Amino acid sequence: MPVGRTLFGGSPYLGVFVRVGERAAIAPPSISAALEHELRHSLGVPTVRTTVDDSEVVGALVAGNSRGLVVGDALDAAEEKVLEGVARVTVVRHRLNAMGNNVLANDSGAVVHPEFSNEVLDSIARALDVPVERGTVAGLGTVGMAGIATNKGVVLHPKATEGEAAKVRELLGVPVHRSSANFGVPIVGACLVANSRGVLVGRPTTPVEIAHIQEGLAIFD
Repeated sequence: MPVGRTLFGGSPYLGVFVRVGERAAIAPPSISAALEHELRHSLGVPTVRTTVDDSEVVGALVAGNSRGLVVGDALDAAEEKVLEGVARVTVVRHRLNAMGNNVLANDSGAVVHPEFSNEVLDSIARALDVPVERGTVAGLGTVGMAGIATNKGVVLHPKATEGEAAKVRELLGVPVHRSSANFGVPIVGACLVANSRGVLVGRPTTPVEIAHIQEGLAIFD
């Protein structure tokens, strides 16, 4: 099934802990075998286990697309080796070091936190091989938590403005929809993981929210 509801260690905030792409899911070592099975079954990807800077909030710390991964903290040799097995890794140093929180990207483009410098934008553009622009979603600079993007669609915070949605649509090249998840939580990127084949949402997500998310990401049973 391309749509599932689940938890990560009792938490419905899947996107904080797991980063999913077209080829793999990156997750901390504590991921359960059951969730690994769900990722393979619903999203068609194997799970790669690692910490990032010795932290388990991998989804918040890693951003990327099919061409590369971006992290904002130093990696130890073991972490870097694991991530390099998924895609080329670039370390972009900035005080806003949670790249998963601050970058919304697919294989066509990326919107990033408005406080990132030109140097950081250039580094992300080279790492992901896409055009990059600063932006917000619902006034939030943490665009990676305020939205979820795949190569088929984007779902944004319900209060994203028309201007914000238009920028995301133009840059990422896919339709944009709005929805909450986890029974009314607006920061959808924190609540779910997805790729072009499927989506896993936090268990509290309602059927109405799931329908909106499915439509936005063009994922259907």
